[in-house]
Amino acid sequence: MPSLDKNNPLLIANVPYLIFNPNTPNERIYQLNVGVNTIGRDEDNTIVLSHGYLSRYHSKIVIAEDRVVLTDLRSLNGTFVNEFKIDQCELKDGDWVRFGSVFFKFVETQPNDEQKSVEEQDADISILKQVSPEETRVIIQELLDKNKTDETSVLKLRQQDPQQRAVDKLKILLEVSKELSCPQEPGQLLQKILNLLLDIMQVDRAAILMVNEGTGELEQKAAKWRSRIQVEESFYSTKIVNFVRQHGNAILTDDACLDQLFNDSVSILKQGIHAVMCVPLKPREDVIGVLYVDNLSITHIYSDEDLEFLTCLANQAAIAIENSRLYKQMQSEAVMRTKMERFFPEAVCRKLREEGRLEIVETEVTALFADISNFTTMSSEMEPRQVVEMLNEYFQVMVEEIVFPYEGTLEKYIGDGFLAVWGAPYQKPNDVDRAVKAAIEMQWAVRRLNREWAKQQRQPIQIHIGLNSGKVAAGNIGSAKLFQYGTIGDTTNVSSRICSVAKAGEILISQSTFDKLSSRNIPLEKLPPVQVKGKSQPLQLYRILWQKWQLKG
Repeated sequence: MPSLDKNNPLLIANVPYLIFNPNTPNERIYQLNVGVNTIGRDEDNTIVLSHGYLSRYHSKIVIAEDRVVLTDLRSLNGTFVNEFKIDQCELKDGDWVRFGSVFFKFVETQPNDEQKSVEEQDADISILKQVSPEETRVIIQELLDKNKTDETSVLKLRQQDPQQRAVDKLKILLEVSKELSCPQEPGQLLQKILNLLLDIMQVDRAAILMVNEGTGELEQKAAKWRSRIQVEESFYSTKIVNFVRQHGNAILTDDACLDQLFNDSVSILKQGIHAVMCVPLKPREDVIGVLYVDNLSITHIYSDEDLEFLTCLANQAAIAIENSRLYKQMQSEAVMRTKMERFFPEAVCRKLREEGRLEIVETEVTALFADISNFTTMSSEMEPRQVVEMLNEYFQVMVEEIVFPYEGTLEKYIGDGFLAVWGAPYQKPNDVDRAVKAAIEMQWAVRRLNREWAKQQRQPIQIHIGLNSGKVAAGNIGSAKLFQYGTIGDTTNVSSRICSVAKAGEILISQSTFDKLSSRNIPLEKLPPVQVKGKSQPLQLYRILWQKWQLKG
């Protein structure tokens, strides 16, 4: 069922609806139908939400003439009304409904009625004045004199009154801060800083140099100059920029050619550099670069006011550059997380983020081993590409839609089989129940897959599953550069042996798994002891009668 806009006129009066995440930017409205409405992850539900804590068929809502009844469909994470877990409940207007961790509000009236009540509440607020943020914006050009020829100050301010100039400088710096606040590519940001600088101040040339984190040297990253100026590629004074970078202070020199501090600078003498200002880019304690401006023809042009303003502008620029770097770093980390999650289960990724590395620890797990029955024979009749496509589709359902939502950890794919564990790297009290219910869901999922494949004239499959619980060593296994999260121990080996004993369409569990299973209403039968490879004593196994357990999740 598609969600409806709050103001959609097609909403019918007196027909109830659910509001997803009400009063948030993600709010969505779902109008319910008369009769049965189902909620879950599967595409054939009335309300479909792809959420990990939602079962495939989580709950149903029946709209009758005189009442609305909510029923939980034996979901994994439960259904709650006003934070009370329910199996079945009659809904009332305004009830809060939670499916797993997904919140809805049940409402019997139209959204417009609720919206009206909010507006009526707003009418009771005593408002003295309302100001739009756009009204506070300053157009920098309106504060500047484009035709300024006064050589007493580099700032192109219209106003000459000292107090008004101070106000206008603050307005310009505030607007510069706004201009630079949006995340931008580093190269674009640096050029934007220089464009703003040349608009506001009378300088011949300007450059931004950044510290190379690898070499520790200053490198020119952006430059700009007046159109009438002829420049070389690196026009700045190396001695000046290094001096500012080293000392971390802004400098102003009236005539660099005569300054004793820089009288051995070849670039100053060669290019005839006169007035220079250079300020550090220092967002925190460390200097990350410098902003350099100069004048080639006029001495004594720069004032204390100019240096003070340039320093303030450089501070804004330094913060913007640092924010841009952090934003880019966050983007890179997000990409890396996405890549990691393609190779590691979410639980392993979370553990890596928390600890940086995964030490080998002893823990108790329930291991699930699943195989496709008669796969070798079946695959011999198919093209290799068809086999891969079939396995990808199968694993997508088994792992993405079952193992992960049941909070299991995929350990490895082994040809047509896979090993998943519950209890590592995180343990939960109901790990065994989750593992067994995941196995049942897998068998039901194979039935659904086969129905879909039959329509495409594709071969059906059957799987056999073995589960075992016990101690393992869990953690990183491999070399320092290439590792895999895994579990080592007899527990996982035995789960593989149990899987081999299971027939097509069967789920077998060990005595240890049976002993820890708290859901005693799961139908099963005790089998005669079975001898398996590698064990001197026969194993006591139990067959899960999953066909009698209509699991909906």
